[in-house]
Amino acid sequence: MYLDSAKKQELFAKYGKSNTDTGSPEAQIALFSYRISHLTEHLKLNKKDYNTERSLRRLVGKRRRLLDYLIDNDIERYRAIIKELGIRK
Repeated sequence: MYLDSAKKQELFAKYGKSNTDTGSPEAQIALFSYRISHLTEHLKLNKKDYNTERSLRRLVGKRRRLLDYLIDNDIERYRAIIKELGIRK
Protein backbone atom coordinates (compact mmCIF):
# COMPACT_ATOMS: atom_id res chain seq x y z
CA MET A 1 0.00 0.00 0.00
CA TYR A 2 1.23 3.49 -0.79
CA LEU A 3 0.36 4.90 2.65
CA ASP A 4 1.57 2.78 5.55
CA SER A 5 1.58 3.68 9.21
CA ALA A 6 5.22 4.77 9.12
CA LYS A 7 4.48 7.33 6.41
CA LYS A 8 1.47 8.60 8.38
CA GLN A 9 3.61 8.97 11.51
CA GLU A 10 6.16 10.92 9.48
CA LEU A 11 3.48 13.27 8.11
CA PHE A 12 1.93 13.79 11.55
CA ALA A 13 5.33 14.45 13.13
CA LYS A 14 6.27 16.99 10.46
CA TYR A 15 3.00 18.91 10.19
CA GLY A 16 1.20 18.14 13.46
CA LYS A 17 2.21 18.83 17.02
CA SER A 18 3.48 15.28 17.62
CA ASN A 19 3.49 11.78 16.10
CA THR A 20 0.10 11.05 17.63
CA ASP A 21 -1.51 14.37 16.67
CA THR A 22 -3.94 13.10 14.06
CA GLY A 23 -6.71 15.61 14.69
CA SER A 24 -5.12 18.96 14.02
CA PRO A 25 -6.17 20.62 10.77
CA GLU A 26 -2.55 20.93 9.62
CA ALA A 27 -1.92 17.21 10.02
CA GLN A 28 -5.13 16.30 8.22
CA ILE A 29 -4.44 18.73 5.38
CA ALA A 30 -0.96 17.26 4.96
CA LEU A 31 -2.38 13.73 4.87
CA PHE A 32 -5.06 14.71 2.35
CA SER A 33 -2.45 16.47 0.20
CA TYR A 34 -0.29 13.36 0.12
CA ARG A 35 -3.28 11.22 -0.86
CA ILE A 36 -4.38 13.76 -3.49
CA SER A 37 -0.96 13.73 -5.13
CA HIS A 38 -0.97 9.93 -5.20
CA LEU A 39 -4.44 9.75 -6.75
CA THR A 40 -3.52 12.43 -9.29
CA GLU A 41 -0.57 10.36 -10.47
CA HIS A 42 -2.81 7.29 -10.67
CA LEU A 43 -5.35 9.15 -12.80
CA LYS A 44 -2.66 10.32 -15.22
CA LEU A 45 -2.07 6.66 -16.08
CA ASN A 46 -5.70 5.47 -15.78
CA LYS A 47 -7.84 8.15 -17.38
CA LYS A 48 -11.09 6.15 -17.26
CA ASP A 49 -10.94 5.22 -13.58
CA TYR A 50 -14.03 7.19 -12.59
CA ASN A 51 -14.28 5.79 -9.06
CA THR A 52 -10.83 7.12 -8.26
CA GLU A 53 -11.74 10.42 -9.88
CA ARG A 54 -14.76 10.70 -7.57
CA SER A 55 -12.60 9.86 -4.55
CA LEU A 56 -10.11 12.52 -5.59
CA ARG A 57 -12.87 15.13 -5.83
CA ARG A 58 -14.13 14.20 -2.36
CA LEU A 59 -10.62 14.50 -0.90
CA VAL A 60 -10.10 17.89 -2.52
CA GLY A 61 -13.42 19.03 -1.02
CA LYS A 62 -12.45 17.81 2.44
CA ARG A 63 -9.12 19.59 2.22
CA ARG A 64 -10.86 22.75 0.99
CA ARG A 65 -13.24 22.70 3.98
CA LEU A 66 -10.34 22.30 6.41
CA LEU A 67 -8.48 25.15 4.75
CA ASP A 68 -11.60 27.32 5.00
CA TYR A 69 -11.80 26.44 8.70
CA LEU A 70 -8.21 27.57 9.19
CA ILE A 71 -8.84 30.82 7.30
CA ASP A 72 -11.76 31.63 9.60
CA ASN A 73 -10.02 30.73 12.86
CA ASP A 74 -6.29 31.40 12.42
CA ILE A 75 -5.02 33.00 9.22
CA GLU A 76 -1.37 32.64 10.25
CA ARG A 77 -1.66 28.86 10.58
CA TYR A 78 -3.38 28.82 7.17
CA ARG A 79 -0.58 30.80 5.55
CA ALA A 80 2.05 28.59 7.17
CA ILE A 81 0.52 25.30 5.98
CA ILE A 82 -0.10 26.66 2.47
CA LYS A 83 3.50 27.78 2.19
CA GLU A 84 4.90 24.59 3.66
CA LEU A 85 2.89 22.26 1.42
CA GLY A 86 3.09 24.48 -1.64
CA ILE A 87 -0.63 24.21 -2.36
CA ARG A 88 -1.09 27.75 -3.70
CA LYS A 89 1.13 29.70 -6.01
